Amino acid sequence: MQKSTILFLISFLFLVTSCATNNLEKELKPVTLENTVYNVPYFANPEIDYAYKANISVYGNDMSGIFIAKKINPTTHRVVFTTEFGNKLLDFEISETDFKVNSIVDELNRKILINTLKTDFKLLLKNKFLIKEQLEDTENKVYKSEDGSEFNYLFVSKTEDKLFKIVHSTKRKDQININFTSENNTFAENIIIQHYNIKLRIELNYLETN
Repeated sequence: MQKSTILFLISFLFLVTSCATNNLEKELKPVTLENTVYNVPYFANPEIDYAYKANISVYGNDMSGIFIAKKINPTTHRVVFTTEFGNKLLDFEISETDFKVNSIVDELNRKILINTLKTDFKLLLKNKFLIKEQLEDTENKVYKSEDGSEFNYLFVSKTEDKLFKIVHSTKRKDQININFTSENNTFAENIIIQHYNIKLRIELNYLETN
């Protein structure tokens, strides 16, 4: 990862573009709540090291590396991000209530960048959502979960019963969209994290380790 690209990432995280009013719920209808808890199958197996090729695009500047996540206990994941040559860039531990920086290179050690990645990875690795409301459209069930003063919407296809999208939103604006591609609903082969308020996109593609 080139130093100039890292500086671009840090600099442009300060630039927030305008967002449209959140119309997500206007396209859905409320239905009877089936379950008060939704368990996400992805990143849930402590026996697996989840390794992905990571491509990050921020305001037209691209960088790549390796993203590795592992569930180290029932509530905590460890995340390591390296260069493609194996040099460690950051090492985090993330749970529902705690966040620990084990190590990070000086070029990435910026509060705004750490907080952005913390939000992204915490949402990505969350295994259990408490559901307050259920909605739907013709093709999908949508489970609404409170996240402090904000909300997470989990989109599950009716035909395959697969979680394929999580939208993190305030009452007025969508902020983060995570899309999953999964063959069997236990493992996500492809993941795209797209921000609405900054031009930041992270794509993860599974790396075969065997």
